[in-house]
Amino acid sequence: MAHAGFRTKPLMSASTIFAARARGYHLLTIDGYSCTKDLPTGKSLQSHQFTVGGHRWHINYYPNGEKSESEDYISIFLFLDEDANTEVKAQYIFRLIDKVEEQAPSLTSVVAKNFVGKSGWGTAKFIKREAFEKSKYLSADSFAIRCDIVVIDEFRTEMAKTSGTKSFVTVPPSDLNQHLGDLLNTKKGADVVFEVGDEKFHAHRWLLAARSPVFSAELFGSMKEGDAAGVVHITDMQPQVFKALLRFVYTDSLPETKTEEDEEDVMCQHLLVAADRYNMERLKLICEENLCEYIDVGSVATILALAEQHHCVGLKKACFDFLSCPANRSAVVATEGFQHVYRSCPSVVMELIAMPSRPLAE
Repeated sequence: MAHAGFRTKPLMSASTIFAARARGYHLLTIDGYSCTKDLPTGKSLQSHQFTVGGHRWHINYYPNGEKSESEDYISIFLFLDEDANTEVKAQYIFRLIDKVEEQAPSLTSVVAKNFVGKSGWGTAKFIKREAFEKSKYLSADSFAIRCDIVVIDEFRTEMAKTSGTKSFVTVPPSDLNQHLGDLLNTKKGADVVFEVGDEKFHAHRWLLAARSPVFSAELFGSMKEGDAAGVVHITDMQPQVFKALLRFVYTDSLPETKTEEDEEDVMCQHLLVAADRYNMERLKLICEENLCEYIDVGSVATILALAEQHHCVGLKKACFDFLSCPANRSAVVATEGFQHVYRSCPSVVMELIAMPSRPLAE
């Protein structure tokens, strides 16, 4: 008797999600920069209120940094200026400009942030004051900052007409990542321990080996590591970085962070190095994409050196795109980060010198 196999179910339905976006920018001019330097760290000057996407915003300028950790920098933050129960998802980017008509940047790679009530997001280390004061942006004791904003106002879903039979059963989405995440949290069946700094992490050899060829070699192959008690010691990585790496191994996603934006930048750099070390290409690309959000005058040199050392093609292109603007390039050359690039990656400096400048929009 012949047995019928499983039949492939035809496509039942399809839908499209549309995101409604509103774009705008605000130009904040600081006239009398030297006088603003008298403000202590943590104190800011506020722009006039302005509207983008039907929502009210303002910008806070901290001439001596938002906190003690950034007291040598100019800090700049965007605030939603509405009631406490208002929540807005928006992308933003700050730039020093020397010409109002300068072409607006692309925000397609910038991660959207949730603004709630009077909350704000920004960059604590926007640019080091010493470098800024030597740059062409400061002219006659005056300079301008442009903030481009994209408000993602709403999502609309539309059904598409498809052929197929009626559906009487709803199949939920896969929750495999949740179950594997629970396995990591409960440590059930764990057979290897990683000691990172003063913390220990329990994990499962089979899953690590399946996710990373380097873990596979270290745990099962000729590179097998671990002492008699089955403990693998990792001495050149921070515990929170390894914890995030493990979370990605088990769930294919990164944990939510509650750190300051400049700390997120550093964490993302460390995680990229870890992803490269363990040959986890998807995680590495996610870190590259996230770091594109943090490219500015104060950070681009460090990020460029990282991209060169770890063969991050897309991230390097993003840095060069930022540096193709003559004004950005002259400001970056005056930073300490550029001196580090000059010493550690001289070939990149030669590429930068040979790179044509991007013309300003007329």
